[in-house]
Formats: sequence, structure tokens, C-alpha cells
Amino acid sequence: MRRKVVGIAMGGYSSEREISLSSGSTVIESLSPSKWNCFKIIVDQEKWLVVDLENNTYPLKLEDFSFKLRETIVHFDVVFNAIHGTPGEDGKLAKLLSSLNIPQSSCDEKAASLTFDKRACLKEVRKWGVPVANSFTYDQGDSLEIDDIIKKVGLPCFVKPNRSGSSYGIVKVYEKEDLEAAIVSALKEDSELIIESALLGTEISVGAFANDHDIVVLPITEIISENDFFDFDAKYNGKSKEITPARLDGNIVKKVDTLVRDLYKKLNLKGVCRSEFIIVAGVPHLLEINTVPGLTTASLIPQQLHEAGIGLSDFFESLLEGAMKKNQ
Repeated sequence: MRRKVVGIAMGGYSSEREISLSSGSTVIESLSPSKWNCFKIIVDQEKWLVVDLENNTYPLKLEDFSFKLRETIVHFDVVFNAIHGTPGEDGKLAKLLSSLNIPQSSCDEKAASLTFDKRACLKEVRKWGVPVANSFTYDQGDSLEIDDIIKKVGLPCFVKPNRSGSSYGIVKVYEKEDLEAAIVSALKEDSELIIESALLGTEISVGAFANDHDIVVLPITEIISENDFFDFDAKYNGKSKEITPARLDGNIVKKVDTLVRDLYKKLNLKGVCRSEFIIVAGVPHLLEINTVPGLTTASLIPQQLHEAGIGLSDFFESLLEGAMKKNQ
């Protein structure tokens, strides 16, 4: 049987580029070369390149997503999306691949675009009765009314880029006089911000994916940061304690499981996604949903898969095979 040609898309245009490259490398290292003919797809603003396992590079023809290997034109059977941020997590890659009828491992354009926009996603889930933090939206160029913001969200609060991951640009604000500087800082990451009340409770993260029969919710991870919150340093430089499975009451685990399944269905999610919550007085409050979660050795999804007894190789293969089945 011919090995399927799989492109692992990585890199991208955001601050998460290096993390994406590491996530993509995890996927390639995990897939069996006897079953999959793997190529990296390195995505940059200037050009997209294909890299083989011997580090030879080939220009990618975006018109049909092909490349020339010696005298042969190679087309991808499937693409594994490992791009955190744009153009992988915001739906742009999904739109391109859909137009070419190439299956890919993540959400379609509509679901990816919605979940990547924190403000739009939280507004949508709030309609369904999902608890979220009080929030205030701010765009670059808006008049800055500090008192109005504090009246809505209180202190302390979080100032967050609306379309960013890995906690880039997030600032926790305790004092009124620090809010303007936090906004200026966050605007370096994104021209759209969401300013949220700081929820006091237990922070958790939980992955989910769909197989042939059901939505699989992975063991929950409890996050205890050594820093003021689960910032980039805590996530990637060992400044946090991540406990899987989380130390939660069984009833709360059931609530989270049900909520994650409902969100996966209603938002039409695909592939592996990771949802973040704060448990306040026994109630899960949604912070955000990541449709292209990190897959590095420091990332939460591999930890949760290990706890569930699911090997990375089998897991990545199931995502690729599922994507190809849905495209038939």
C-alpha cells in the first residue's frame, strides 16, 4: 500500500511561531515513516517551503498545494495543522485547503475563525448559558475611559490580546493607575483587546477530540502557577505545577466533561481542541478554546494523552485518518 503523503504545517506569522515549529516536530517524530511519507510545511510571511526528512527544501506552489520532488509533482493526501495563531488557528489555512479539497486535521474555517476571536467566541457561548468572566472590549484608537472599564470588570483584571495564544501580551492589573500601561503593552500584540474580571478559583485545562464513535474528553489538568497567573513563563519555562488528573470533586469533573462535549458539538469543532476554565464555587467558567493546541514536550495535551494511556503515534494517526475519512 502506498504511504500517504502528509504535510505537517508549522511556523506561521504570530509570536507563537517557535512553539509551532516545536509542536510540528513532535508530530513528525511520532508518525511511523513506514506508514506516512512526512514533509514539513514551513509557513512564513514571505514564502511557504516544503522540507523533507533530510532537510532538503522545495518551494510550495500555493495554487494547488504541490511541490516538485526531483521530476515528480507531489500532492498532499492530508495536512496536519500545527500552526498556532495565524494562518493556522484563525481558519485561513483551512479555507485554502478546503478550496483545494485537501483534508486537514483541524477545524474548518468558520469554527476556527470564531474560536480564535476570544470576544466573539465568549459572546456566542454566553448565549447558551455558559458562565464566563465579565468583560470589556477595547480596540486601538478607541477613547480610553478607565473608570468605565473598572466599573464593568473591577480590579484585579486581565488585559488580553483578542487574537493571540500562549499568554503572549496578557497583563494582570491590580491598580487603576496601571491599566493604561497594560493596554498599551497588550496592543503591541493585537489591535483588539478583551479586558476581563479576574476570576478566583481553580484553573484547569482539558483536551477533547472526536473518534469514529464519540467525543473523547481527556483527563483534566489542574494548573498551579508559580507566577501571578499561567503566563508564558509558567507555561513553557517550568514555572507551574500541572497536575493530571486534576484534584476535583467527581461532580465537577462530570460538569466539565458535559460542558466540553457540548461546546465541541455546538461550535462544530474538529481534531484535538483544548478548553481553559476557572472553577469558581463549583461552577466552570470558560476562558478560551484553542483549536490548535500546543504539542511540545511542555504542552498539556501530551500530558493528558499519557494519563489516558493513548500513545502520541496512535493519536496523531487517528487525527489524520479521521480527517481523510471526513473528506471522502
